[in-house]
Amino acid sequence: MHVFEKNSNIFMMLSEAVSEGIIVVNEGQEIVAANHFAHKLFGYESKKLVGHPLEILMPETHRKIHQKFLREYFYNHKKRRIGLDRNLFGLKKNGKQFPLEVSLNHFSLYGKIYTLILVIDITERREIEKSYQMKTAALEAALNGITITDAQKEDNPIIYFNKAFQQMTGYSTDEIRNKNCRFLQAGDNEQQGVKDMHRAIASGESCKVQLRNYRKDGTMFWNEVSINPITDKDGTITHFVGIQNDITERKLALQKIGHLIRIFDESLNELYVYDAEKLRFLNANYGAQKNTGYTLEEFLQLTPLDLKPDFSEADLRGLIAPLLNGKEEKVEYEAVHRRKNGTSYPVEVHLQSSTLGEQKVIVAIILDISDRKYYTQKLEKTVEERTEQLKKALEREKELNELKSKFLSLVSHEFKTPLSGILNSATLVGKYQREDQQDKREKHLKTIMGGVQHLTNILDDFLSIERMEKGKEVYYLSDFSLSKLVNEVVYNANMLLKNGQRINYPNNIEDVTIHQDQRIVALTLTNLLHNAIKYSPEDTEIDINVDLSNDKITFHIKDEGIGISKKEHKHIFDRYFRSENVLLTQGTGIGLNIVKTHLENLGGRIYFKSAENEGSTFTVELPL
Repeated sequence: MHVFEKNSNIFMMLSEAVSEGIIVVNEGQEIVAANHFAHKLFGYESKKLVGHPLEILMPETHRKIHQKFLREYFYNHKKRRIGLDRNLFGLKKNGKQFPLEVSLNHFSLYGKIYTLILVIDITERREIEKSYQMKTAALEAALNGITITDAQKEDNPIIYFNKAFQQMTGYSTDEIRNKNCRFLQAGDNEQQGVKDMHRAIASGESCKVQLRNYRKDGTMFWNEVSINPITDKDGTITHFVGIQNDITERKLALQKIGHLIRIFDESLNELYVYDAEKLRFLNANYGAQKNTGYTLEEFLQLTPLDLKPDFSEADLRGLIAPLLNGKEEKVEYEAVHRRKNGTSYPVEVHLQSSTLGEQKVIVAIILDISDRKYYTQKLEKTVEERTEQLKKALEREKELNELKSKFLSLVSHEFKTPLSGILNSATLVGKYQREDQQDKREKHLKTIMGGVQHLTNILDDFLSIERMEKGKEVYYLSDFSLSKLVNEVVYNANMLLKNGQRINYPNNIEDVTIHQDQRIVALTLTNLLHNAIKYSPEDTEIDINVDLSNDKITFHIKDEGIGISKKEHKHIFDRYFRSENVLLTQGTGIGLNIVKTHLENLGGRIYFKSAENEGSTFTVELPL
């Protein structure tokens, strides 16, 4: 009996407390002791390993290499662990192999040398390592960028990233590791996706967002980021896994598709897509719906034959056959389409074949050629319209020539009459030299002064027209008393009143101050009052009424004069125009034109009501 076997009870007591297999062999590699866990590990009943050679626990294919390691150990007697960096396998009683790790330790007892072998089954560890290696390889082989951040460290730094992430972003290892992912935003932080991502991370939730990110070279790319939290057994979030996908090309493609869809939908030409086999419409754009009167829902229940009253199904299938068999790329023809309301119109049809998934479809572009078909009729109508426009232009030219003749006549008259009066009075003034003739002298001097003033007013009107045509007229807005201005205008007009004529003063303008161009308001009222006096008979009244509001003032000048014939209403504000019933009355025909231009320049307007022999009412509106 071996020395060790005599002390086996002590060994068993000590080794049963250890959770690994323990085997003791002598120098002949014979098993002299083994604990319960070693028997269980190799599938033997208790104490059945003792007395057997150690090699029964080794696979036959591995015995030579194992024996080599053991011989080296027994020769050197150095403490050693085996199985860490090499594949070491044990053999169960049932012939099944399993990976293991062993530690060899020698000791001596009563002059005999023994080896204590500590055996650990590493099957589960190898499975975990294998799984880890597979997952790591999968992460590295993934086409998407993958990052893992440490949620338990400040600012969630990146602790892992794969090659795809590095290739996608262009950053080096040192520029990525232990950094927060925000460096990809390059300051472009005001994105809804960034806000959503921050909110999800703060809440410990998963999210998927699309972000504008930037590579190291500064180029922007669209990044579809999926973030998922990783928790430990206690439910505490330890890490976040981020999956990045460069969707720039997808974005651009979607934009192009969206653009094409908008072109299809918004085109005013009729665009259709229909099933090449069933002939049922699959889509119709806005132009088709607008021109035919059908809604898209109605189109989906129709075929092209519902739009072509003169076509049979055989006719249509005959037209599209060359497209379907590849003989033609495009088919064109003319037809007549019928709208929902029953009306028809000529069209030019362009057909092309396409596919929608695995479905063959026909794309139809329809052009309304009504204008082309009816071109001659339209041209004749255009010629007729142009002829009418030319006729009106010639009539207008004739009217202008007549106005020109009238103007030259009235200017000649307007200058000749006062000049004759001035000349006659100047001649007679020289004859009245005695003191008792002073009254007659003063009378002729007033005639001369009046004639000169009249000529001055005419010249002022012409100069005013010139300034307005050249854009040199200047307006001065100010606050002024309305009653004072009206008093001055009425006072001057009273000097011109005929026998029995009377001007009725407005009673609602005391203490009223307005903000306007005082000169233009005075000019306007003076012109209208002088016309009312000039073209009204004796013993008539002239009314001045004023309406005031927050934003405008309105004047009404009403007389009981000769009025204006209806046919001449449209010319009353034309320059140099004078009504037929006043040609013998002194005037230039430019006063109302000047007034109208001034008022419009100030944002106001002038209009009138009048009938021949029934008087006139001129209304002036000015903004305040």
